[in-house]
Amino acid sequence: MSEIVNGAVVALNEKLAGADFGGSAKFDITGEGTVVLDADGARASDETTDVTLTADAETFQAILAGETDPTAAFMSGKLAVDGDMAMAMQLAAALS
Repeated sequence: MSEIVNGAVVALNEKLAGADFGGSAKFDITGEGTVVLDADGARASDETTDVTLTADAETFQAILAGETDPTAAFMSGKLAVDGDMAMAMQLAAALS
């Protein structure tokens, strides 16, 4: 498992602790691996989820660091969303 995936798991668990996110999402970090986020928290996994967000490691790290807005990344084509768009928006709000 990559250091980037491990770092994303830690960052997501810290960032979303106590947040109101009731679905499931998968972050597909191109060339690195996948992270699943649901009611149990974030973990390195490739399970089926409500929505999959795909981007390169640099984009995900910028989103998690608060340097890039997830909606702006999507609108600029740096972040692809496959699945439940409402769930993606709910997650974006929780990450902000």
